[in-house]
Amino acid sequence: MTHDSPQQAPGGNRVETFGCRLNAYESEVIRGHLEAAGKAGTIVVNTCAVTAEAERQARQAIRRLARENPGAEIVVTGCAAQIDPERFAAIEGVSRVVGNEEKMRADTWSAARPEAGEPTAIHVTDIMAVRETAAHLVSEFDGRARAFVQVQQGCDHRCTFCIIPFGRGNSRSVPIGAIVEQVRALVDGGYREVVLTGVDVTSFGGDLPGRPSLGQMMRRLLALVPELERLRLSSVDPVEIDDDLFRLIADEPRLMPHLHLSLQAGDDMVLKRMKRRHLRADVQRLVERVRALRPEVAFGADVIAGFPTESDAMFENTAALLTELGVQHLHVFPYSPRPGTPAARMPQVPGDVRKARAARLRAIGAANLEAWIAGRVGGEDRVLIEADGIGRGESFAPVALEAGVAAAAGSVVPVSLIAVEAGRLVGRPRMRAAA
Repeated sequence: MTHDSPQQAPGGNRVETFGCRLNAYESEVIRGHLEAAGKAGTIVVNTCAVTAEAERQARQAIRRLARENPGAEIVVTGCAAQIDPERFAAIEGVSRVVGNEEKMRADTWSAARPEAGEPTAIHVTDIMAVRETAAHLVSEFDGRARAFVQVQQGCDHRCTFCIIPFGRGNSRSVPIGAIVEQVRALVDGGYREVVLTGVDVTSFGGDLPGRPSLGQMMRRLLALVPELERLRLSSVDPVEIDDDLFRLIADEPRLMPHLHLSLQAGDDMVLKRMKRRHLRADVQRLVERVRALRPEVAFGADVIAGFPTESDAMFENTAALLTELGVQHLHVFPYSPRPGTPAARMPQVPGDVRKARAARLRAIGAANLEAWIAGRVGGEDRVLIEADGIGRGESFAPVALEAGVAAAAGSVVPVSLIAVEAGRLVGRPRMRAAA
């Protein structure tokens, strides 16, 4: 779970984003709708429901924004608002609560705010009834060097810990032509890297005519937008990677060598109780196959620590798998019970144990990352600069340009990796930064 600080949108509007890359993309759509509607001074909080902590942070931010901006129109949206709109409507200062489907519509943001003294307006419909996902042309991502493109929405799976399908609805895909149009517009606008995002990206295409796979869509996208330099995927399901995607991993240098896996655990019993569709051996085979195709691929993973019924031995299996695979980019979440999910009714692991296990897994991830970064000194990379001479290499390694070297945000700089400082690789430009 991530949180972006409040950003000023055109017209003095403000959007604060919690959660995933898909939310970040949708916040940019909201900014555009606010500008088109001629709004000024509207504050939008785009919430996340993946953990209880994410919801708590959102509520805290809403109360702070209401105190700091008396009289402002405050609109709450996102997954937490979709799932429990009345709770957010009850927060003092909130003008409207808007559902995940409604937030993507232009007419939602052109509507007048409720009059003073009127109750908070709730515009939230049944997300499970939504059958299509419309494309939205986004030309700019505020303060970001890379762009996000939504290719898929919702999820048909029902993992026992997850509340997100009830906030996002069932799986539905954006048509390939609309994806190509969006990416071409972003490339024309100067973006060098695009990240394809969704709730369950590897389920892409199952609802489209001909049922194109994610890999087939990406192959067509790269062929139809040859000017796109760097394409990256958000989180993928370990058992849904199709043969076309494996071929792209092996043969397409524009697909960045970085896969982030929705892993969740490394113990088979825990995975079964989570209702995941992979087992430990599936992940081991996947990593082995990908590294055989393209050795430089770095892996990320989402992992839950302290899932209900997780014993010490089960936890050690997860810790051992992460160490064995050397996962470099690890996102660890202490298990958070979500009311209404099956896991919330299972025997719970004590909170202090969850926190301790999460800390242990984070330490493993930090050690993996440190060893991997140290081993890259002496090699080369192409770094997308994000800000202040700092960016990410092709495999998402953090890289800072050596002292005295400047490069514009959004530029791609070929570098020689000469040292490690403050947890980042130090890059010496091999040639002038690509414009």
